[in-house]
Amino acid sequence: MKKDSIVIVADDPSKVTDDSPSKDVNEINMVGESRMSSNKKVFIYAAGIFVCYFYFGILQEKITRSTYGESDKFTYTSTLVFVQCVVNALFAKIMLHTFMRQGEDPTRQLYYAICGLSYLGAMVSSNMALQHVNYPTQVVGKSCKPIPVMILGVLIGKKKYPLAKYFYVFMIVVGVCIFMYKDKPATSEVDDDSPLLGMGEILLLISLTLDGITGAIQDRMRAEYQSKSGHMMYNINLWSTLVLGVVVFVTGEIWGFLLFVEKYPYVMYNMLGFSIMSALGQVFIYLVVSDFGPLLCSIITTTRKFFTVLGSVFMFGNTLMPRQWFGTALVFTGLTLDGVYGKQNPSKKK
Repeated sequence: MKKDSIVIVADDPSKVTDDSPSKDVNEINMVGESRMSSNKKVFIYAAGIFVCYFYFGILQEKITRSTYGESDKFTYTSTLVFVQCVVNALFAKIMLHTFMRQGEDPTRQLYYAICGLSYLGAMVSSNMALQHVNYPTQVVGKSCKPIPVMILGVLIGKKKYPLAKYFYVFMIVVGVCIFMYKDKPATSEVDDDSPLLGMGEILLLISLTLDGITGAIQDRMRAEYQSKSGHMMYNINLWSTLVLGVVVFVTGEIWGFLLFVEKYPYVMYNMLGFSIMSALGQVFIYLVVSDFGPLLCSIITTTRKFFTVLGSVFMFGNTLMPRQWFGTALVFTGLTLDGVYGKQNPSKKK
């Protein structure tokens, strides 16, 4: 008796799927290799940010805190940031025309303008806060940066993160705050009539909000235009340069700066190194933003000071208080959990 045979005909042979176990194994291997490659990138970018901004901080302190001549001080902070942004923009432009060609950039200039303004506003607000609060308070306040970046990324950037991600980020931020917080002397008098939020705290909140807006707009640029790192770096610094250029000329600060440089020309060497470290650091920052998003970038920059202080503990034998050890444990636990379980890519809200 002749058996009936069943013949399956595919309209397009290329569409016939292979559900064999070997294919599943290959897909798992590819995912594993992709994750390893991604982790290597994160490590390299983070190391670049740590190293560049370590020397950036040293040179910034030399420029702004040194005494020139008998008693002169460098007070031209807007001009310093202006020079920094000019060098950043030039460096990015050179990269885009040489070894980092990234093609045409379809991103709307409005997004870059908003990012440039919010970036400058966050920096100015943070610096102004130092006139009302001490440096440790400012550091602890800015350590909360990942929280507004995440919240405004959801509200404006249309991101959706897994619930566990919020917990890991919160753990990291709390750990850094506990570690960086400096206890007030026991002899200090507290004014019971002082408001809960003073001008310094309000300025820090403004700075954090603007940080969140910057991150949210960068999220939208990545989602809508797949904006590349070099284009981000160039255009955001270009808009910052235009705004600061107007500020330093309208206020007349640029003329005082030129007289200062004429009197103390050696300050230019430190400014050159400062600007180069800033440009190199921004290359890594925008690579992180472009490849992984502003949230991871804010986590890296937030933990940078933590690791710098922790490194000095081991290098120079400084001691940590029990509270700081607890903060250290929280940070490392949060980073480990986020690294292992927080790799799910955020999706756009529908």
